[in-house]
Amino acid sequence: MPNSFGKVYIVGGGPGDPGLITVKGLVALRHADVVLYDRLASSELLDEVPAHAERIDVGKEPKRHRRSQDEINSLLIEKAREGKTVVRLKGGDPFVFGRGGEECQALAEAGIQYEVIPGVSSAIAVPAYAGIPVTQRGVTTAFTVVAGHTGASDSDIHWDAISRIGTIVFLMGVEHLQEIVAQLIEHGRSSDTPAALIQEGTTQNQIVLSGELGNIFEKSHGVRPPAVLIVGKVVRLREQIDWFDPESVSLSIKDLQTEFIIL
Repeated sequence: MPNSFGKVYIVGGGPGDPGLITVKGLVALRHADVVLYDRLASSELLDEVPAHAERIDVGKEPKRHRRSQDEINSLLIEKAREGKTVVRLKGGDPFVFGRGGEECQALAEAGIQYEVIPGVSSAIAVPAYAGIPVTQRGVTTAFTVVAGHTGASDSDIHWDAISRIGTIVFLMGVEHLQEIVAQLIEHGRSSDTPAALIQEGTTQNQIVLSGELGNIFEKSHGVRPPAVLIVGKVVRLREQIDWFDPESVSLSIKDLQTEFIIL
């Protein structure tokens, strides 16, 4: 006999610009009874949640979480067992350093129905908004994405391998930026390799600092999370295709008012 449990949607909210959420993710938000959201979730996305819906801030700031991952898993299960439609709203993509897989495992073990709605990852979108394609014909055909929030001494990063890859994108690396730079240079990356640090990418508060691997740390003082580090020759392309003007009016999520088919 089928149970009367609700369903959980693990939704990627995109990299910062609320307009970059997927259509399916927006539909899920508009039909939610409960939304559990992280600090990286745009406040404009929360405006799309129905007035009756319960909003739960689960934090997930570096080294300062309002709720542990186990508590979040338990909340998802609890709310679904109440028969509610639950949205777990995350920044970026749930499966790119987002612990979405862990939440799916917990839901599966509890017998809760769930669906994953991928999001636009900051690993690609943030460089794009800075005029930096992560790949480019004639420049590089490979890129890698690395979690930069752990130091070299306690991480499983294979520095010797990644230092050879054309484009390297570090997420959450501000705190360990000096160490990241030192490790790349120590493992063979030239100190004059182009590099860029992007704070609050894809938003109207976006700041881009360009330089080289050898001086990007010196230029980074005052930069705060969320920020993305890009290392590679593709950074030079920004000189030609720096298209994003934070002051300009662009398409907004409010422009998307059409009602969609319910999930």
